[in-house]
Amino acid sequence: MLNFKNKDLCIEQVKLSDIAREYGTSTYIYSKKQFINNFENYKKVLGAKDIVCFACKANSNRTILKLLADIGAGADTTSGGEIYRCLKVNFNPSKIVYAGVGKTSEEIEYALKNKILMFNVESLEELDAIDKIAGRVKIKAKIAFRINPHVDPDTHSYIATGKKGTKFGIPYEDAVMAYLIAKKKKNVVVFGIHSHIGSQILDIGLFKIAAKKIKKIVDDLEKNGIGLEYINCGGGLGIEYTKDQKAPSPEQLISELFLVFGKDKKFIFEPGRSIAANAGYLLAKVIYRKLSDKKNFLITDAGMNDLMRPTLYGAYHEIIPIKKINAKKVKTDVVGPICESGDFIGRDRMLPVLAQGEYVLITCAGAYGAAMSSEYNSRPLLAEVLVDGRKTALIRKRAKWEDLLLNEE
Repeated sequence: MLNFKNKDLCIEQVKLSDIAREYGTSTYIYSKKQFINNFENYKKVLGAKDIVCFACKANSNRTILKLLADIGAGADTTSGGEIYRCLKVNFNPSKIVYAGVGKTSEEIEYALKNKILMFNVESLEELDAIDKIAGRVKIKAKIAFRINPHVDPDTHSYIATGKKGTKFGIPYEDAVMAYLIAKKKKNVVVFGIHSHIGSQILDIGLFKIAAKKIKKIVDDLEKNGIGLEYINCGGGLGIEYTKDQKAPSPEQLISELFLVFGKDKKFIFEPGRSIAANAGYLLAKVIYRKLSDKKNFLITDAGMNDLMRPTLYGAYHEIIPIKKINAKKVKTDVVGPICESGDFIGRDRMLPVLAQGEYVLITCAGAYGAAMSSEYNSRPLLAEVLVDGRKTALIRKRAKWEDLLLNEE
């Protein structure tokens, strides 16, 4: 939802210079309209029986979660804390699924008592724990096994989850055996099957390979008298961080998967990045300029603690001045104030020479931006702002120095 009005860059109808003046920097900014559009791109190609579960780990801000809950989203959660957040903003528990390899006893009990839809189970020991706890609290636990289909998703190794040797899921060759074991458990209801091969995937063919392998398991289970209520296809659809990347649409992805499974099944999809990423931005101010050994640096007030992705994954985010500038562009590293050489937002970017106090916008920061931020170097967490047409709302207050000492003795 970026656009220029004369020389001013805007999100929806709000000038970024006005946001900087009112809320300060660095600041995360979200477009309400873009969040809704991205969610609707999934919902419009699915049936009423299907569920779009937003992957809360991508962006867990309370206001963002409430916005999605209010328009009918379900939630893909990975911790008791995420379930807590979702329940606090009135997600329907029957649309909450719980994934993750390390669910604790306390988290499992909390999820059961709040009647979530189902657990995506990642190991046989986890199955045993769920069965035991469900028996103790006298609540039947609906489960799906997360199956690792041994598909290399051609993405960064840290976000590849479906190939051999990862910590995630039941190995493909053990899937039917796992379901036969689960069928014998007294306090477990076999309810679905789940697969998630990774994140930022741009090739639909990889999703189809995984789907065909999961379909084979579904067919084998039916031969063994085990019917499934839901096919959970996970998330992972990529977005266009750079102009040369071409991301498939949700419609293209879902249409291809329907060809594998057929439309008569009930489906769950768990998008996170493709709903949140391009709906969020990080606004930063230039503190200093520096020339070091013929290399240009822009030092901003946004650091790797605020946006971890470039440092952690080598991820690319476009960086744009918020004013149209006709000045000559020079190759520049955009870095932050953290005492680490790995503290950078972008390297070797062609940018106009900016003055101290001018601003840049870091795009596609709505997923795994604020959610992964920290107080490293004792830097308070950033403010977050939601833009709705001509209006803005502060949805997370900027932390203060004294907040750094909260909960410390």
